[in-house]
Amino acid sequence: MHMGLSVEEGAALRGLLEKAAGDIVIRLDTQGFVTSASENFAELGYELEGLLLKPHITDLTERDEANDLSRHFANVLEREPAPDWIEFPLKANMEAAKTDGATPACWYALSLRRIEDNTGALVGAVGLLRSVERMRTLEGELYSRALVDPLTGLANRHAFCANLRRRLVSGTGGFMVLFEVDRMRPIFLQYGQRTADEIVWGFAKFLEAMVLPEYELAQFDGERFCVILPEMTREAARDWSVDVLQTFHSLALTTTSRSPQLSASAGLAPIECTVDWTLRQAELGLVMARARGGKQVNEVRQTAQMTTAQPIE
Repeated sequence: MHMGLSVEEGAALRGLLEKAAGDIVIRLDTQGFVTSASENFAELGYELEGLLLKPHITDLTERDEANDLSRHFANVLEREPAPDWIEFPLKANMEAAKTDGATPACWYALSLRRIEDNTGALVGAVGLLRSVERMRTLEGELYSRALVDPLTGLANRHAFCANLRRRLVSGTGGFMVLFEVDRMRPIFLQYGQRTADEIVWGFAKFLEAMVLPEYELAQFDGERFCVILPEMTREAARDWSVDVLQTFHSLALTTTSRSPQLSASAGLAPIECTVDWTLRQAELGLVMARARGGKQVNEVRQTAQMTTAQPIE
């Protein structure tokens, strides 16, 4: 980069650079002229080293947006309230669009930081220019990561609880099932984390193959998975859950003693009252199923004293 920043100015720039991979970093004087920039500033159609008169920040867009950009720059310098980012269409793209009618306007977002010298005197600002399309892509990736488990690619607990809450509000009813592979702790201790991850991933893919399009599958936590069975009777929900466990057990049978012997258990609960209540009932059912030796579906009705279990063997 051909920035020419002092040590003091670098402090203001440090936070921006942490986010600047692929973005354009610019330095502005107190009047708003671009005095230096990263090399990729040329992508906007400006070669700073060959220009006697440096472009003004408002030259990047047209008149209406330029006024907003100028006010934003002034607010940053004067420490007035200002948004972290301001968006505007790139002028070069807008002119091309007027010429050929096919080039869409390319929007950029600008984030500015005021910079001062050793004495505290204002010397200008540093900014980060980012393609809005790229920003939306990054935001989408962050949103997806917040709602998706990285190992299995399934919706995570946060997303599942939001879906469960919407279903409770709609009053459509149904059941939820909480699944877990039996004896995962001993498997981890004997075979290691890699094997445990492979088993969790494989069980997730198995459940994906077993659920119908109208069911909702998610990863409840590291080793447990939950499924919403909408508008289903208790008997149908239990039969489906038993079929899942039986199928998994038959597919997971091994012919060598070195491979882990796999089975799973499930807790069944009606979708009712609240999210916490529904989850608590399903978790209690799963605990009871595993306490009875695993490989079965268990439902706790209202209290832990009223239980029904359906073993798969």
